[in-house]
Amino acid sequence: MTLHKCNILRVLSKKLESDLEGQDADAAVVLLVRLDDDALKTLLVKRVENTIDPWSGDMALPGGKRAPQDRSILQTVVRETTEETGIDLLDPHCHLLGTLGVFRSTRRPELKVIPFIGMLDKEPSIALGDELESYIWIGVNELTKSHGVAEIEGRCVPAFIVGKNVIWGLTFRILERFTRRLGSCTA
Repeated sequence: MTLHKCNILRVLSKKLESDLEGQDADAAVVLLVRLDDDALKTLLVKRVENTIDPWSGDMALPGGKRAPQDRSILQTVVRETTEETGIDLLDPHCHLLGTLGVFRSTRRPELKVIPFIGMLDKEPSIALGDELESYIWIGVNELTKSHGVAEIEGRCVPAFIVGKNVIWGLTFRILERFTRRLGSCTA
């Protein structure tokens, strides 16, 4: 583990909520990061177009709704991430560091979402599930430099705009909180 990675792990562990099991939520996502040539990158997925999915076609973080058989919200995020990407969050090369607290979806305000933060030792192989059409690794510094406004559903919303990828809504808010908490650690 490089010194840079140790510094990131140390900074993040102090700025995240550490209770991984006891948090109450209806859904969970994971913001996965890894170092690539000293650049911190995060995994984003693109949801397939589907008329019954309120987040159809959006850029997102892996995750989903809690199922009745899930004993905890941690079990939800582990199950959903494996189903959507093939990534096992319990693998020794993945370090779950904490959460960013509860978020509410503006499309479904009754939905409480917990974003987990995980750091990967290496780039994992990804096997996309049926709900996703693609994925991309985006540099965290690239995200912060791409802050802008996009017209979505007839209104202007804050967004990260990276090439053809527009990251807005709940995913934008999660990434924005994450980059603020991370601060100068990625410089």
